[in-house]
Amino acid sequence: MIRICILFDKLRFEEKKLYSKIKEKGIDATLVDGKSLIFDTESSKRDPTFGDIVLQRVISYYRGLHLTYCLEHIGLPIVNSFSISEICGNKLITSMILKKNHVPTPKTTFAFSAESARECMKKLGYPLVVKPLIGSWGRGIYQIKDQSMADMLLETRQDNDNSFSRIYYLQELIDRPSRDIRCIVVGDEIVASVYRYSSENEWRTNVAVGGRTEEAILSPELKEVVLKASEAIGNGILGVDLMEDRVRGYLVHEVNNTVEFRGASAVCKSDIAGAMTDYLVKMCKK
Repeated sequence: MIRICILFDKLRFEEKKLYSKIKEKGIDATLVDGKSLIFDTESSKRDPTFGDIVLQRVISYYRGLHLTYCLEHIGLPIVNSFSISEICGNKLITSMILKKNHVPTPKTTFAFSAESARECMKKLGYPLVVKPLIGSWGRGIYQIKDQSMADMLLETRQDNDNSFSRIYYLQELIDRPSRDIRCIVVGDEIVASVYRYSSENEWRTNVAVGGRTEEAILSPELKEVVLKASEAIGNGILGVDLMEDRVRGYLVHEVNNTVEFRGASAVCKSDIAGAMTDYLVKMCKK
């Protein structure tokens, strides 16, 4: 019998739903807390803890990335792969990969000092968006409306000892409706698509900051862009986030490695956890 291991560091709705769905389908499943694991250079694939395939659902980017590498190193199949995890976890790398593969994205600039960031902001013009290279749930994302706000942000970042604070990810502010789109891709299939609307007095659409979710129409144009983005990153289980530019159409601004689907499950008829389970079984049999 196939055995699926769900690797986590915090049990959320998604991990519980996946575990329940895997068991419902008559497949053996185990939940493993990544914080409890120890690897060394003698670690072996024979360890029964991990079963036949691992679904990596660790929230912490660096913990998940290094656990993924360790598991791949001992020869275990893992979804998503180290390559996908690394790309999705770093917004600079994501943007470069998408652009290289001709996926429509917002205009984005990278600067490597406060001085060069200040010059880039002046050239881009205000308002604009500043994002951290690493992070999720809308944390650390700021809409910069003028030079005064820019100076305050740059001063704050200079006082931060985090080395990533010296790398600036600057993005144009898209002229869009007060929503974005999230599509959940499993392999080469889009299993759910939702609009995420901003809450009152909030421009970010993340559910974590009060956004609400509604099922979205999956048009042929949207499907084409989403699948192109997924293929560029490396097909797996992904969350592709897009904005609707009023002139240019769909622009992909982020791809998620350990995609959350609680909001999508509440409004979509599709069996998201079931599709993920079927994909894991398929990958295990390859």
